[in-house]
Formats: sequence, C-alpha cells, structure tokens
Amino acid sequence: MTDKNALIQPDRDQTAIAIHLIDKGGLDAFVKTLSAPQRSALEAQKFAADGFSHAILPDGDGWCVVAGVANKDSLSSWCLARLAEVLPAGTYRLSSGDPGPGLHGWVTGQYRFDRYRSDSEPDGPRVLLTKAVKAIEPALAEAAAVALVRDLVNTPAEDMGPAQLEQEAQLIAKAHHAEFKVTTGDALERGFPMVHAVGRAASRHHAPRLIELHWGDPKHPKIALVGKGVCFDSGGLDIKPSSGMLLMKKDMGGAAHALALARLVMQHKLKVRLHLLIPAVENAISGNAFRPGDVLRSRKGLSVEIGNTDAEGRLVLGDALARAGEEEPELVIDFATLTGAARVAVGPDLPALFTRRDETAAQMLACGTAADDPCWRLPLYDGYKDYLKSDIADLGNAGGNGFAGASVAAMFLDRFVSEGVDWAHFDTFAWRPAAKPGRPKGGDALGLRAAWGLLKARYG
Repeated sequence: MTDKNALIQPDRDQTAIAIHLIDKGGLDAFVKTLSAPQRSALEAQKFAADGFSHAILPDGDGWCVVAGVANKDSLSSWCLARLAEVLPAGTYRLSSGDPGPGLHGWVTGQYRFDRYRSDSEPDGPRVLLTKAVKAIEPALAEAAAVALVRDLVNTPAEDMGPAQLEQEAQLIAKAHHAEFKVTTGDALERGFPMVHAVGRAASRHHAPRLIELHWGDPKHPKIALVGKGVCFDSGGLDIKPSSGMLLMKKDMGGAAHALALARLVMQHKLKVRLHLLIPAVENAISGNAFRPGDVLRSRKGLSVEIGNTDAEGRLVLGDALARAGEEEPELVIDFATLTGAARVAVGPDLPALFTRRDETAAQMLACGTAADDPCWRLPLYDGYKDYLKSDIADLGNAGGNGFAGASVAAMFLDRFVSEGVDWAHFDTFAWRPAAKPGRPKGGDALGLRAAWGLLKARYG
C-alpha cells in the first residue's frame, strides 16, 4: 500500500486540482456556473451526478473534477473512494467544504496488497488537501487499522501462521510499550487445553499458542479484546471440501480485527487497562488430531464433547474468554469468523452482533451506522442452550440440528464469559467477495470501526 501518511495533507494553499462535489439536487445550479466549453464537456461525458460518477472538465490552463455524491450535505466514508481509485496521481482539494468522513475512503481506496507482486504500482499516490488538520491523524489511524486487517487476512497461511501472528502482535506491543506474553507447549496444554487440542495436529512450524498483551494504567477501567486466530482451518478430521478450504487463510480475521482495534486504543491513549488475547492455531489433520467424540477439558473447568472438529473456533475462544474473565474486565469484545450460518443470515457485508445488554447493542449499532460500518444484531437466546447439551459432558461444541447456527455458537461462547460482564461478540466475515469503492475484493475490516466508535464514546 502507498504510504498512508502521504495521502492526506494539511491545505496550505498548495497548487492542487479542484474537485467539485455535486448531488442531483444541485446539478442544475452548478451547470449554470460553467463556461460553454465546460458545459459541453460535462454533457459529452453524460454526467448526471450519480453516486461514484465523475467527469473531467477544462479549467483555465488545466482541468478539474466534478464528482457525483448522494448528498452533498451528508457525506459518507466512501464518497471520495472511487476518485482515489481512478484519478491520475496528483494533489487534489475540494472546491468547497470539508471532506469529513470522506477522508477514510480516500485512503482505503488506494489500498493495494502487493506483497507477492513483482510489478509495482503504475502511478504515484493521489493526495488530498484539507483545512481540517485535526481530522487527519484520526482518519489515517483508522485507515491504517483497516489496512492492517486487510494485510493480515490477505496473507496466505504459510506466511501468516501462529508464529507470524505472534510476531505481528509483538511488533505492536513493542511500539506502544505494552506487556507481552505468549503461552506455548506444556504450559499451553495445562492452562489452555482447548487451544492446545485444536492446534496440536499442526506442524511445529505452526504450533499453537495463546498471545496476550497488557497496556494502560491498572487503575483505569479494564477491557478485554479477544480475536479468533485460526490461521488455517482444514476442518480437522471433519474435513472441509476443497471449496470450503479455499478462503480459510481468512479464519484468523477475528484476531486481525482485535489486534487492529488494540492498536487504535493504544495510539489514542484511551483511559483503559487493555487486555488483548489471541488464541493462535492451525486446525490441521494428523495422527494426533482431536477427534469427533472426544471430551476436552477447558480452562473454565467445563468439559466439552466434540460433535464436529470443524466447530473449532468456539473452542479456542472459550479458553481465551475464560482467561479474559479472570482479570474482571467491565467490557469484553470478541471478533471471530465463526459461522457460515451468520453469512446465510446477514450476508458478507454485515457482521452479526451478539450482546448481553440491549444498551450495548444499541450503542454499537449506532456507532457502526455513524462510521459507515454497519452491523446487525442477532439473538442471544437462552432457549437454544438445549442445542448444546451433551450426554456425557457439560456441553457439546456443535448443535444437533441445522437451526440458528450463529446464535448457538454465541450461546457456547456465553458459557465462558464471566457472569455479569458486558460482552459483545462479532461473527464477522472479514472478507469482501466483490469490490466496492474503497473496499477491494479480499480481506476487510467489518465491525472494527463500529467497535472503535463505542470505545471512543465510553473511554475517549
């Protein structure tokens, strides 16, 4: 990706190409201000002020841009994203007004995952100038958090296994002087038995681990961020078909979200005591893989009968959530690419949100809407607890039918979250199957900015 810090700069009256934002209601009035050659150029390009459309007009010795937006008085995060993708490299400014949330799309629209490409970008960056200098750093930080999620998710599993995920977390911990701890080997088997069981079949190169980061004043409110770090999911002995494995490099998308959100918390120095937890594993197949019918111990003390080895994400999260509860946080947020059922219910664009408290759900939904990062609440319904019953253990890891899969998975996690704790669970896809302005096909952050908005509102 182009250096994000070069993409938005303070407007000090530098030479720049003008961008005129026009909605359908203002198009006629705008056309009246144009010269005859400009009107002819606009007509030739059939510009009708549709969202994400644009036209190039002559402007003195140079040229300017006319861009269509849905509502000039209420800009979205993506209103400038298409321009950032298609305009020639150069320096631009809006002819009037503030880019507002459009700064986000201007940066994310220039994201490229080029780690494995030998060809470089064909042109340089598109730079946007703004007088709203105080908005630059927060916009860049959020865009960088999204880019981090995209980079981690887009990286293939061989180069983004548990060890590499640990390295990424350690780099962020060092940058912010956070305490860092990794539990592996025998200590993992004793302390986080479900994490160990899920990851033990992987090669030593991809050995399982529990990654923890602590940051902030212990006197401040305690919050925990937990992310599912299944770096590749074969399904285990209940093996996935090849088509189901094709995108499983993204099964650590929850960890990527939690790590990016933790970095935002530390960058902005929120007044919290932060605890980040990432159970990092590969759900592989070998002679010592955990089996259907096995009963696993858990850190919480609950026994879990394995009905499906492909329902492994909830197992590693269970141990991590139990560890989070030991420090008595007032808020726990977890992210996980947990169920296909959530995608059937709400599709790829909307992360499914589960919360214990109505007010937390309302605040998260509102923050998501405000940040153009919408999420959708699904029920944490006690009636579905029966779907997790086991004949020989405290609970099973998979429902016995095909009903309410996302809610049943959330109810499993609920058993490992401390009683009375304010808890939010995101079942996110972490992937875009088709490109949209500012949101290329591939790994993406879905629910990240909603959660960040809630944390800022409560602790900023």
